[in-house]
Amino acid sequence: MEFWKDIDAFRTCLKQSAGKPRYSFYDGPPFATGLPHYGHILAGTIKDIVTRYAHQSGFHVERRFGWDCHGLPVEYEIDKALGIKGPDDVMKMGIEAYNNECRKIVHRYANEWEQIVGRMGRWIDFKNDYKTLYPWYMESIWWVFKQLYDKGLVYRGFKVMPFSTACNTPLSNFETTQNYKDVVDPAVVVSFPLLAKPGVSILAWTTTPWTLPSNMSCCVHPEYIYVHVEDTKTNQQYILMEARLEALYKSPKEYKVIAKFPGKDLKDLQYEPLFDYFIEYKKNGAFRILVDTYVTQDSGTGVVHQAPYFGADDYRICIDNGVIRKDEEMVCAVDVQGRFTAPVTDFLGQYVKDADKNILQELKKRGRVVNVGSIKHSYPFCWRSDTPLIYRAVPSWFIRVENMVENLLANNQKTYWVPDFVKEKRFANWLRDAHDWAVSRNRYWGTPIPLWVSKDGQEVVCIGSIEELEQLSGQKIVDLHRENVDKITIPSRRPGQPPLERTTEVFDCWFESGSMPYAQNHYPFERRKEFEDSFPADFVAEGVDQTRGWFYTLLVVSTALFDKPPFKNLVANGLVLAGDGQKMSKRKKNYPDPLEVVNKYGADALRLYLINSPVVRGENLRFKEEGVRDLLKDVFLPWYNAFRFLIQNLIRVRTSDSVSLRFDPSLNEETIAKLRSSNIMDRWILSSMQSLITWFRQEMSMYRLYTVIPRLVKFIDQLTNWYVRLNRRRHKGETDTEDSYQSLEVLFVVLFTLTRLMAPFTPFITETMYRTLKKLVKLDGNKQNTDSIHYLMLPEPQKDLIDENIERAVNRMQTVIDLGRLTRERRTLPLKYPLSEAIVVHADESYLEDVRSLQKYVLEELNIQKLSLTTNKASFGVKMKAEPDHKVLGLKFKKDFKKILTAVKALTDEQIETCLANGGIELEGEWIQSSEMYITYDVNCEDSGNMEVACSGAVLFILKTQQTQELKDEGTSREITNRVQKLRKKAGLVPTDQISVQLYLNDELLRVMKGFQSQVESALKCKVTCKTLTENHLDDYFISEEHKVAGHDLIVVIICEDGRPLSNALSVCPYVNIVAVGLKQQFWIEGSRGTILLENPKGRTVTLDKIKDDVKSVFGITEPFALYQENGKVLPDTVAVSDLNKKIIFAGPVSGCAVEKITQEGPFVKFRNVSSKTVVLLENPVGSPTLDDSVVALNNKQLAALVQNAFNLAAV
Repeated sequence: MEFWKDIDAFRTCLKQSAGKPRYSFYDGPPFATGLPHYGHILAGTIKDIVTRYAHQSGFHVERRFGWDCHGLPVEYEIDKALGIKGPDDVMKMGIEAYNNECRKIVHRYANEWEQIVGRMGRWIDFKNDYKTLYPWYMESIWWVFKQLYDKGLVYRGFKVMPFSTACNTPLSNFETTQNYKDVVDPAVVVSFPLLAKPGVSILAWTTTPWTLPSNMSCCVHPEYIYVHVEDTKTNQQYILMEARLEALYKSPKEYKVIAKFPGKDLKDLQYEPLFDYFIEYKKNGAFRILVDTYVTQDSGTGVVHQAPYFGADDYRICIDNGVIRKDEEMVCAVDVQGRFTAPVTDFLGQYVKDADKNILQELKKRGRVVNVGSIKHSYPFCWRSDTPLIYRAVPSWFIRVENMVENLLANNQKTYWVPDFVKEKRFANWLRDAHDWAVSRNRYWGTPIPLWVSKDGQEVVCIGSIEELEQLSGQKIVDLHRENVDKITIPSRRPGQPPLERTTEVFDCWFESGSMPYAQNHYPFERRKEFEDSFPADFVAEGVDQTRGWFYTLLVVSTALFDKPPFKNLVANGLVLAGDGQKMSKRKKNYPDPLEVVNKYGADALRLYLINSPVVRGENLRFKEEGVRDLLKDVFLPWYNAFRFLIQNLIRVRTSDSVSLRFDPSLNEETIAKLRSSNIMDRWILSSMQSLITWFRQEMSMYRLYTVIPRLVKFIDQLTNWYVRLNRRRHKGETDTEDSYQSLEVLFVVLFTLTRLMAPFTPFITETMYRTLKKLVKLDGNKQNTDSIHYLMLPEPQKDLIDENIERAVNRMQTVIDLGRLTRERRTLPLKYPLSEAIVVHADESYLEDVRSLQKYVLEELNIQKLSLTTNKASFGVKMKAEPDHKVLGLKFKKDFKKILTAVKALTDEQIETCLANGGIELEGEWIQSSEMYITYDVNCEDSGNMEVACSGAVLFILKTQQTQELKDEGTSREITNRVQKLRKKAGLVPTDQISVQLYLNDELLRVMKGFQSQVESALKCKVTCKTLTENHLDDYFISEEHKVAGHDLIVVIICEDGRPLSNALSVCPYVNIVAVGLKQQFWIEGSRGTILLENPKGRTVTLDKIKDDVKSVFGITEPFALYQENGKVLPDTVAVSDLNKKIIFAGPVSGCAVEKITQEGPFVKFRNVSSKTVVLLENPVGSPTLDDSVVALNNKQLAALVQNAFNLAAV
């Protein structure tokens, strides 16, 4: 990141691309009132990858960050902080003071956002951002709204809407869908005695008892059958829907049917009200039974109680039947805080949900409660305050969306979505059921709705610009927030009438973000051309939840304005959940902090983990930190090691051959001709690289990141685990010099090209590699700035290098090698031990020819001496057998599964081979795919006990597993070589370091080395001396380590020819690591990890009691304690101290100890090997120095002398 800052990388990119074709991108604005979470990081990574790709494909990509500054998220934080309960509190404080408080927090975490976004490697312009609170942004919002108003798309009306009592405002339908929760509510059946039928009551069911005081009618379905029954227990008579009798009665014995009739027979029957709060509405036809087909048979009693101001259908039905009128004043007995108001005097001031129990108690007194139960159902909660919503009739300004549904669907069809099902299913279905959009909010901190209305409502002026308002009002406008515009009036056009005043509402913040394509450019007041050139956007991306949020509002506004889609291409990602599948929660702390994950594994690893997951296909991801760790281990480390391997070998060439190799990665005709070597693996990796580029460009052009990443990851595996592995000897110069140089050039070209392809996905590691690789590029006189890999254009595929035949052949070779490895694993035969023969069987001779052309690699990789290829499996007594996949075919055929099972099991060898060749076979008139059955092979011949078989599709691999003594000895010699190489690596030695090796062995290993010493020396490239275990060991060496090989003791000693001092990679003294857990320690000792040496200065093994004393001393333990093993059990007193060497034990309370899994190798503390027998610990516990700095600064001889004197030793 510092490097990018130093070279101003992002802005340099923009300067370099100026004048190129534009690629437009809209960034959805987040709120800065909270820190970014994994959802933001995921969406930001997708945006960064696509825009980087566009830039490196030759486009100019303006990337502006945006901030959502208005609305409920900000106001809710202020209300919590200041204890504001409702509108009265705000008015006491004053709108100006309230909005100033909101303004203070809108950028509370802006700096953290910029740091985290930058740390994730995302390049975006924060300096040239847009904020929805900027006056010029708000002015464009006014312009948008005026266009809609002038088109007749805006109206004012009453509507029952989802209402947040915590935020004191209605929410739109799409906001309501964002936060549903499973809750348990009361399920109540109440009686309504019929005035015309004494002793008979109609029964209604509700889950919202708080709406019962506002009941004005009941509704039944006109066609469904209702029953008049007598309750056999209470002798009460009730009417309810026949299909819903089970809701009230468990058994038909509990009631007696008196009559049956359709619901329409109940129409207009009057009933006795539950309460008399609204008794005056009786003259309008209240408190009677109405009919409507919206009543269902699947819940309640089939009778719905109607509270017209608290239910959309209730409101509609009561309006249609004249119970209430649109033109009369709304009587809603619940205020904006959800508290009862007059005329509901019995429950005045009570919050509606809290009042449920009091209402039921009152109705029980009146004998109107028939049944009380509970129901678990999905209920909407406020997306901001996380409190339950209610449905409440409110006056609001609406945009007519229902009238434009067909246009919305048509414009949706003009867009391209990834994944497609989100567009075709989720989004299209949402559009089909779209409702008029309530865009006004009864709030304060937002863009004021620019409507000035006369007191009688007869005159309305919609303002579309600051200039227009200044002209009509005669006042200078500086800012457009409520405190500035609420006091402005506009003279009425009607003589003698009072001036027009602004309606008090502000815009829904979703209207502001949905207008960002225009407002971010201050369109149409400025940057008209910039807007017209960038609309519709080439690309947008957010989570799938935005199908009912930002994606929706973008489409509604653009369709209303221009009848155009607002974007061309869209990527919708799934949700990132906690590891247990629950929503990530700060309160529950059920997910790791993003910055901690980045600091631990790197931003590139987190980026690739998120993108290489189902979440990019619109599915949900259960975030697991180990997934990031595994990606680092399995992808990044092998890739980086291949890069290091190249650099190490180029240094070797420069050191040993005095040649500084330089390469041309441009792949011009001359380079291509040069790279067309005779080596088939070179040709394969170059062909695979070019095939990858072709695929990469094709899939990225279709925004299918979910196919691109797996292919790139697979190529890294092909490069590191196949090409480099199979060509190590060539790369390391163990073959012909020119051939070695050629292999290094191929490796460079592939790594350089791969780095360029991976740059949009993993910007950090690719920049790091590039800064080294670019030094190896031949200078060509091109003056283009190539300081950063992100300045380079992506490579074009060189189709001349693609050879599909070679790619196919290598793929087949890999299949054979994988099968060979599998057979070895089954018999527990390590690859280091050679075997005599393997046989590959396949019916297709061309398949065998491909394997034959690459058999030397098969022989080397599988460590076998002979590979036989044949089409005749019968000669080895091989029989094929088919077994059905019971789970798959059972579900597929159900009752017919038995006959399919019999047919599959009866398949002959010939039929199975045909099935494998064709991908399936017809049995019992049904097509059975080869993937729906398991194919097994049995070997029945004289030597079958010494054979292991594996298969993949139509290829069969047979491994002969019998080992001669010579083969075993060769394997043992390879094991010895491997131990030396591992110790060399552990000591930090590089191939160019001149060393010699001494091996101390028993008689059996000496016998093995006698036959294979020259091979071991050749592999190690150094002199090897073999000695018996009883011979005296050298004191003057670099590093030493004890091993067991084939059950025999081995000591490996490495001596550096340059005389460098003893290595500190391994402790020369046995030790045990200690962890102190839950113990009281002396106040000056803070560390909880330490190391105890298991030998005293005279070389004698210490006792267990001495270890306990040392533990007490090191950690300053002041209470009784016990020692515990890694399995949590108490360390027995009988344990052999030598068995504790290199182990970890725990010191904890005698009552028990909670152990943890620790995988660290070596002593916990810093140490120095001062001689071949003496170790000095430089700290103990970790972080607590044991020696003065002046002592630590001594060299080994000086330190050894100090130890010798301190302990009165003859030597150390």
